[in-house]
Amino acid sequence: MKGSSSLVLGIDEAGRGPVIGPLVICGVMLRKSRLYELTARGVKDSKLLSPSQRQTLKGEIESLAEGFELIIISPSQIDSCNMGDLELKGMVKLIKKFLPDQVFVDAPTSRPELYERRISSLLSSKTRVELVVENRADRTYPIVGAASILAKVERDRRVHLLEKKYGAMGSGYPSDPRTIDFLKSYFYIHGQFPGVVRKKWRTIHRLKQGELPKKRS
Repeated sequence: MKGSSSLVLGIDEAGRGPVIGPLVICGVMLRKSRLYELTARGVKDSKLLSPSQRQTLKGEIESLAEGFELIIISPSQIDSCNMGDLELKGMVKLIKKFLPDQVFVDAPTSRPELYERRISSLLSSKTRVELVVENRADRTYPIVGAASILAKVERDRRVHLLEKKYGAMGSGYPSDPRTIDFLKSYFYIHGQFPGVVRKKWRTIHRLKQGELPKKRS
């Protein structure tokens, strides 16, 4: 497919940094001729939008898209493998599934040119796709912003479900005092961290090396 009828795929993620909950990778595919509709509806980097705006745009993006998919990487998977490799494989899986003409990726590294080569190396030589891999692509390209919105909404939904089960845990990010308080409190009660925690994360190591409260007898 060429010109305005070509298919464009945007890929982004939500949840690289948290110590709690999954990493969510999303791919959104749209015809190039309809990309302007994303801008017209206010699609941008999910971090620049309120939760209610993201929720509203989620439905609009899904209705506009030729296709979209979410890949969920659990804390246990992150603990057992290198997260960067898992993320890379997830992105390649999305490209192979949709086989677009052009792919825009928000690079999770400081050297996007190397990341682009890593993606290319995992694609079949028969897969003819133009790759655009850049830092902050979610702010530059609305198709990546669309993917960031769907990924963020899904991660937030899953964290909300975890809170229903475990109690208030904040955003799940190490910088959130509510998250650290939750981890300390849970450890105090149970003597261990829950399965929704990335146990090999530096935050957990620091807590273990610090003064974690003793388990109740």
